[in-house]
Amino acid sequence: MSKGRLIAVVGPSGVGKDSVMAGLVARRPKLHLVCRMITRPAHVGGEAFDAVSDQEFAQHVADQTFALHWQAHGLRYGIAAQQLACLSEGGDALVNLSRGVLKTADRQFDKMIVLSLTAPSSVLVARLQGRGRESAEQILARLARSGFALPKGLRVLTVDNSRTLDQTIETILGALYPDSINREIS
Repeated sequence: MSKGRLIAVVGPSGVGKDSVMAGLVARRPKLHLVCRMITRPAHVGGEAFDAVSDQEFAQHVADQTFALHWQAHGLRYGIAAQQLACLSEGGDALVNLSRGVLKTADRQFDKMIVLSLTAPSSVLVARLQGRGRESAEQILARLARSGFALPKGLRVLTVDNSRTLDQTIETILGALYPDSINREIS
């Protein structure tokens, strides 16, 4: 049984998951930002991740080094168990998860909470266009996937990320750490 919480961040493409996660860790340095292993080339950019080949990923699965692993968008994603060691020490871990693995994670981590980030479609389109990685068709496809519901029975904190990043961070920290006056830990 873990003492800390697994905070699973989910939301549609363009909602700002990476920015929000970085902002939360900047304001609360003891919050552990989990680095995922992904079968994606390292030069692609975006979030900080450990790039691995399909063969390396399969070896990690065989060696049972992952606490969680899944497939999405033609890639394989894994969370090494060592990345979650802070949970047994009472620390919280922040991780970008796929909606498809949330029920599995909830069964494994008794103190999991889902941080569901939302934003209006117009905001998502502007952000996706601004990052310049997807074509117009790809953006439409991403938007079509943005409305899927989360699995039932999860503890979910839903936050609209269409305001300033600082406002979003303050809202999240206030909900996750209501007893902390300045919501920071040094």
